[in-house]
Amino acid sequence: MAPPTDGMPLEANLADLRRHADDFAHRRGFTYTVLDTVSGEVIGCVYIYPSRDHAHGTDVSSWVRADRAHLDAPLHEAVTAWLTADWPLDTFTYRPRPRRLLP
Repeated sequence: MAPPTDGMPLEANLADLRRHADDFAHRRGFTYTVLDTVSGEVIGCVYIYPSRDHAHGTDVSSWVRADRAHLDAPLHEAVTAWLTADWPLDTFTYRPRPRRLLP
């Protein structure tokens, strides 16, 4: 899931936030905002939901803003480590990212 490239009307964004909050409250799915640790700006999002095709237990997806694209792979690595260490998931699918190239 990624935000619409042309933005989202406030009403649609509010409805989306309410749906995610309801899912979280009822433990049907979990959505986390990714914040810049210095500025507190929203720079992305992580979604953890039951698998739609039931081939595995959980689907995980995430996005980062285009101006923070360099953080996509590190976010993926951090979320994968977090889910593996701290979540009681039997299996999850989280599409791999290209490996970071060292300078």
